[in-house]
Amino acid sequence: MKVTEHIKNAKKTLFSFEILPPLKGENIQQLYKGLDSLVKFSPAFINVTYHREEVVYKKLDNGLLEQRSVRKRPGTVGICAAIVNKYNIDVVPHIICGGFTKEETENALIDLNYLGIDNVMVLRGDARKADRRFVPQVEGHQYASQLVEQVSNLNRGQYLDTDQDYTNATDFCMGVAGYPEKHFEAPNLESDIEFLKMKVALGADYIVTQMFFDNAKFFMFYNKCREAGISVPIIPGLKPITFRSQLTSIPKTFHVDIPTELSSQILRCDSRKEVAEVSVAWGIKQAQELIDWGVPILHYYTMGKSLIIQDILKKVL
Repeated sequence: MKVTEHIKNAKKTLFSFEILPPLKGENIQQLYKGLDSLVKFSPAFINVTYHREEVVYKKLDNGLLEQRSVRKRPGTVGICAAIVNKYNIDVVPHIICGGFTKEETENALIDLNYLGIDNVMVLRGDARKADRRFVPQVEGHQYASQLVEQVSNLNRGQYLDTDQDYTNATDFCMGVAGYPEKHFEAPNLESDIEFLKMKVALGADYIVTQMFFDNAKFFMFYNKCREAGISVPIIPGLKPITFRSQLTSIPKTFHVDIPTELSSQILRCDSRKEVAEVSVAWGIKQAQELIDWGVPILHYYTMGKSLIIQDILKKVL
């Protein structure tokens, strides 16, 4: 079922979450262990991230460094198929610009279509750690809007090879990212929303936001989107804090603010258990306010950590 159909058919706020593929060399059993504890809350769907290759350097016997490209978390499509088979839950694989040519993107979408997966999350993706800015793949896309357009074209039966005799249309439901505190590369929130509006015009069906810890910022973003003429569903993305160190790592990595009230409470904690208690209390309050406001889905970024999310869901679902 498409994400938009879940929203249309829902009689209350739904729940979904996002997972990371295992590191290369690990098996899927650890992933299943985390999923087992979350699927009991009946998620509407599960997002599975995609990670582009990273540049690593290996020191050779002669003292020189050899540059290599390594994909540390492969398996997104396979994991999606495994989740559908094991849990019979809808999945939303991420499709990114970085590391893909247009042809490889088309082939990946064809694979997903064959598997009966009809949802995709369309993203530009992050720059590689070795790059100072995002560098697209040769023959790939520079912007998420271009990727949205390619998926939309495929939904209309328009393939890259225009000489094909058979061009069956796909029927993907597309999600895109929104940033209540603006994308860090955007000059301001208003221009960021204009780019978001363009992705919706090109065929995006719904929006999932970057994580935020202050609901007022989500409400402001939502209202600005509606004022700009964006009418598709907007799903809030949430992530509980699990470690005190995340007070600095989350703002640095994801370019979001942590409210003074929350950071002050966590800084007073003497143990991880106390941090978890503060995070759960904050998460329950944040989730309940969003539910009362009428959001269609609460979408949680698990980052491989689900215990705090479980404690929050027990209280709000």
